[in-house]
Amino acid sequence: MPTTHFIDTEVLHLEYQQNGPADAPAALLLHGFPDDYHTWDAVSAQLVAAGYQTIAPSMRGCAGSVFRAASTLRSGQTTALAQDAIDLLDALGLAKVTLVGHDWGARAGYLVAALWPERVEKLVVASVGYETGIKPGDEILPQQVHAYWYQWFFHSERGHEMLQNNRRDFCRYIWHLWAPTWQFGDAEFAQAAASWDNPDWVAVVLHSYRVRWGAAPPDPRYAALEAQLTPQPTISVPTILLHGELDGAALVASSEGKEQYFSGPYERRVLPGVGHYVPREAPEAIVASVLGN
Repeated sequence: MPTTHFIDTEVLHLEYQQNGPADAPAALLLHGFPDDYHTWDAVSAQLVAAGYQTIAPSMRGCAGSVFRAASTLRSGQTTALAQDAIDLLDALGLAKVTLVGHDWGARAGYLVAALWPERVEKLVVASVGYETGIKPGDEILPQQVHAYWYQWFFHSERGHEMLQNNRRDFCRYIWHLWAPTWQFGDAEFAQAAASWDNPDWVAVVLHSYRVRWGAAPPDPRYAALEAQLTPQPTISVPTILLHGELDGAALVASSEGKEQYFSGPYERRVLPGVGHYVPREAPEAIVASVLGN
């Protein structure tokens, strides 16, 4: 049975769920927005049955993962999420893992594989193509600009108010919008929504989307990592990208044409009839990718 634990990093009192034998090969499972580590429940159960242990943290600002100091910037930038993953592996004494990430977790996973390739046996990512940031001059399809409406909304005070005062209704709408064929239940949504009651969830979310578009300053703590992202680093780790055909957040076309950034084996798999929440909608596709099928 999965068990919940806490460890302290330099920045966080970090919550994670461990499942399976502690001496088994490890899969690190990084969730996205707006979600929580229960997105991996079906994936974790199947991987443990196949001989793995799984480690699924609550990302910063979610559930029990809280900042240790009031003075720490509530950064949501991808380098911060990647450093959190490395800090967790160091604390657990895990030298190398299979890394599985969705949405924010996929973005962090790419950076872990790019900057710390010796720590990653294999990378399986869902719903997001590899990019280190949106830079001036980068081409974005008009349809993707439309799909990113929520990110522009988060730049406004009304967006802040919505997340602060009505986050459940807003995120329920997003779940439906981003995964139009997925029929989730009230209990499943409520379980995830409880993790967004973390007092820093709003600040981390707003910083994530504002810093991505240059509307907020990055955290100087991660300046050395940020410096390594220009030019965009190549990933040598074997990688499989899973992208739902009906993804309403990161449109399926947005992950095309990324082969140039991979020097190791790379495969992109489009999942027919699947939306944004691949770990919940198609857990078997993730498990098959981890197991080499």
